[in-house]
Amino acid sequence: MDAPVASAQTVAAADLGSNSFHMIVGRLDNGGQLQIVDRLREPVRLAAGLDDAKRLTSEAQQRALDCLARFGQRLAGLPQGAVRAVGTNTLRQLHDGGEFLARAEAALGHPIEIIAGREEARLVYLGVAHGLAAGDELRLVVDIGGGSTELIIGQRFEPRERESMHMGCVSVSRRFFPDGRVTEQAMESAMLACRLELQPVKSQFRAGRWDKAVGSSGTIKSIGDIVRAAGWCPEGITRQALKKLRRALIAAGHVNALDVPGLTDDRRPVLAGGVAVLSAVFKSLDVAQMLVSDLALREGLLYELLGHIRHEDDVRDRTVDALLKRYDVDRPHAERVAATADFVFGRVATAWSLDPEEHGALLRWAALLHETGLAISHSQFQKHGAYILANADLPGFSRQQQALLAALVRNHRRKLASEGFDALPESARLTARRLCVLLRLAALLHRSRSTAPKPAFGLAAENNALILRFPEGWLDDRPLTRSELEQESLFLRAGGFSLAFG
Repeated sequence: MDAPVASAQTVAAADLGSNSFHMIVGRLDNGGQLQIVDRLREPVRLAAGLDDAKRLTSEAQQRALDCLARFGQRLAGLPQGAVRAVGTNTLRQLHDGGEFLARAEAALGHPIEIIAGREEARLVYLGVAHGLAAGDELRLVVDIGGGSTELIIGQRFEPRERESMHMGCVSVSRRFFPDGRVTEQAMESAMLACRLELQPVKSQFRAGRWDKAVGSSGTIKSIGDIVRAAGWCPEGITRQALKKLRRALIAAGHVNALDVPGLTDDRRPVLAGGVAVLSAVFKSLDVAQMLVSDLALREGLLYELLGHIRHEDDVRDRTVDALLKRYDVDRPHAERVAATADFVFGRVATAWSLDPEEHGALLRWAALLHETGLAISHSQFQKHGAYILANADLPGFSRQQQALLAALVRNHRRKLASEGFDALPESARLTARRLCVLLRLAALLHRSRSTAPKPAFGLAAENNALILRFPEGWLDDRPLTRSELEQESLFLRAGGFSLAFG
């Protein structure tokens, strides 16, 4: 998924949004600079196919799969580490979406990460920031998608405030303009509902806390095109220009009757909802004028992917470091466990088909964080830690990665249960359980919290069987460790693994 690709010259990012699916393909030139060589976009309208039970209709699923198959054809030949694809609001909401996600990944030919709203906001800001002139001004970035709207205040390439609001051009259009009719009452009701959604974050993002407002993604770009083509605003979007567009929509009475330059047919069905959302943002946050960015989430994905490929700073390392500080984790002990986890991983990675980059990094992060739950209570602290990792805002981590970290921490001691693993895709469960066994061994060997170095020991794996060998006589001098290993072998046997040691 994020594995570095030393020889990769072509990279790609796919944004599977609630309204449209986007993909961009870039090429690294000889100087290591990124050049965009291809862009693909299809109005899949995924959110429009989400029913009240949070399930996708068969028609919506087929539209998505057909689009992903076309994207996959364009990506043919690119290695896994050169492509990053993420799903946003609608895929976040899917009830039991594992089966659809598996079909979607098969169609695309690459893994698909489901990212949380605030993670989406971070990546949006990263993309937009790459298109702005360097400077120290504070920027408000607004991104209106099909099912959510992201708000970010940042400086240079660092977001300072991030929120994801449950309103988008598709969801608001479906709720207030379901048949395409636009009345003054419907527009006022839609704007009021959006302002109510913004109320809890109004003071956090209101004018005065930023110097410049910038909008991104299809809705805002489309509105910017319309107001410029109509001569209402020479640059960006002003409050007055947005008001003229609202009046034009109401006067037309129906989105299909609106005759303004710059409006494309695929944007027409969701324009009224998008205008209502943006109008509420302008009103609630006291925006007078908003510039329009050509860059958005997909560019943010691409630039972060390049950072992984080049072995540059990984935001996930900073996230883990922040968690260690926040929950006052015993860092020296966590580092010792992580070092042993790295060691045992290296002994069995080939036999267990584990990826040194992706799986090795996740095991190390889990080892560093395995005692996070002690900040809540020593009793059942593995459960507390798992809850934190599953539900916290972890910049850089996808929902699947957070679920895997939570499963590893939940099962790093005592009974090796199915809890946590069942929430993972079926194809990932065996790998997750194997990583958990390695974490359990690393944690067990450091249970005494001694700072003394461990002896050189051997570890071999065949299928789900492990053989652990210590220097002769070492275990004889440590009856407590022998007893703990005997107990561990029973726990592992109940979980489908065997452990022999001596």
